[in-house]
Amino acid sequence: MKRTMANNVLPAISASFNQAVRDDALTARQARRIMIDMCLRRQKPGAGSDLMFLKRRTAMIPWPDLRAILHDIPWAIVGGVATRAYMPERATKDMHVLAKRADGDRALARLKAAGYLLAAKLGIPGYVLQSPSGIEIDLLLGDDPWLEEAMTEVSRDAAGYPVLALPYLVLMKLTSMRSQDWADISRMLGLSGATELDQVRDVVRRYSSQDLEDLESLIILGQRELQMPGSS
Repeated sequence: MKRTMANNVLPAISASFNQAVRDDALTARQARRIMIDMCLRRQKPGAGSDLMFLKRRTAMIPWPDLRAILHDIPWAIVGGVATRAYMPERATKDMHVLAKRADGDRALARLKAAGYLLAAKLGIPGYVLQSPSGIEIDLLLGDDPWLEEAMTEVSRDAAGYPVLALPYLVLMKLTSMRSQDWADISRMLGLSGATELDQVRDVVRRYSSQDLEDLESLIILGQRELQMPGSS
């Protein structure tokens, strides 16, 4: 899960804040706010990546296709793999899949029957599995108030895989304490149009209104990435 201009700035200054969060010196939201403020002061327009590259949507990394296995269970890809539907594809070591907690036993049984090996239970509701070809799949089980709504509005990536729609993917990543997730948000939103941004704002306003200010700051950072160097 790595990197670009807003994606370069955030990881470069994150280590001390991540340690502070681990030491309970800061909450994840406090650390995020401090880092965003630093980035707003430091980031210059332009990312060094041309617009053609930034607008590419590819599916070059061959992740397992779970569509036939989970065909009648509501699910969507989340995490780093899902971002390729909204920004240039980037490397990540595993694929995260989100399903409703009520469907967890059925989804797990389907994956095991298809040859996926159960490797571990996650600290949050869910499981780590290994595909027949050795790829790690994290099955995340949620019961968030927005999840039912999100599962009726899934998007598709360049491979046709179901991915969490942008507003809900942003909502998930906003609650993370990892700087890479905040960088993903800034890039995805910087590449989004006005209608998409309003949809994201609406979902965050309804489900996590305390994060609206940070959301607007991340939009600004993402839009700066697309500006010509030297512009204000």
